[in-house]
Amino acid sequence: MNNHDSSPAGRRSLLSGLGVAALAGVALGSTTARAQQKAGKFEPARHAEDAWMDALPGNHWVFIDTDSTGGSANALRYATNILNAQVGAYKGTDRDMAIIVCLRHASTTLGFNDAMWAKYGSTLGAMSRPPAREPGAEAPPAPSKNAQTSAIAAAAARGVQFAICDTATTLMSGMIARQAGLKAEDVHADLVANTVPNAHMVPAGVMALTRAQEYGYSFLYSAA
Repeated sequence: MNNHDSSPAGRRSLLSGLGVAALAGVALGSTTARAQQKAGKFEPARHAEDAWMDALPGNHWVFIDTDSTGGSANALRYATNILNAQVGAYKGTDRDMAIIVCLRHASTTLGFNDAMWAKYGSTLGAMSRPPAREPGAEAPPAPSKNAQTSAIAAAAARGVQFAICDTATTLMSGMIARQAGLKAEDVHADLVANTVPNAHMVPAGVMALTRAQEYGYSFLYSAA
């Protein structure tokens, strides 16, 4: 005699029981996997393009992100305040701090020296500020120098590093090339060869931001 319940109600009961057991197994497996993952320390992949971030001297690491010229001006002030506080309040030195200021989006234009502004000032100036003038109004004269040259040089002299967005630089090179009748790759090479002191070209500013956090940098966003 077959003792298995072949009734619909019995089959439903059996299937329900199997379903609960299966779900319990999945939940247990998932919990075990999470526990095993937490047991080990997360180690992000390392790339040669980011190695310079790990090579900077300093016991405290700070990454200051900017995407506008006003933001970069404030970032330089923040960097100076941090250095001054380390020297004054903590009785340390500038070398105790590893500070990176990221120049991306509209602030990318400030990553290039006065020679580039003298050469490509009309495009760099237009890209570094939003169109605030009234329609039909006369355009402001093209700047012939980087407005933050002195502040950048002063910060660099104290060890501040600059991450310059190559994605924005490539876009900028194309715009300059179209307006001046030049080759975009030649303009790009010209810009990369004429950066501000302590500059590092990074594939994308937003990527540098994420990589810096993986290396353990504190993050600070500088708004305009």
